[in-house]
Amino acid sequence: MNGILLRVFAAGLLVAVANALQCYKCDLGIGGLCVTSKVTCNADELCFSGSGKAAGVDIKTKGCLPLLACNSNENIPVPGMPNTNLFQITKTCCNTDLCNAAPGPNALPLLPLLLTSLTSLLMATVLV
Repeated sequence: MNGILLRVFAAGLLVAVANALQCYKCDLGIGGLCVTSKVTCNADELCFSGSGKAAGVDIKTKGCLPLLACNSNENIPVPGMPNTNLFQITKTCCNTDLCNAAPGPNALPLLPLLLTSLTSLLMATVLV
């Protein structure tokens, strides 16, 4: 009997994990730069993209957001001044995997290329 319950629990867990939404995450992007990673949302969350302007500069954010907070505006206060807003960000939600836009520029893929190039130069110098 315990074996059957364990199998039912495992099957339910696999279905729950399979239905989890994957989104891009960027805590704070400035201008066109928003370095992203992938994140798995909780069951009651959707992917979101947020945008706003602070002092004429585009501000972006991405990630998971509770369903009740979707498609809303959030005022971001100036640190230490709770009654003064730095900027307002508009958060728009979507409900499919990685629907909150393509990843922004990411410097990590350049690192292996740089290391490979340096290693090749070093090997060429040693062999000559």
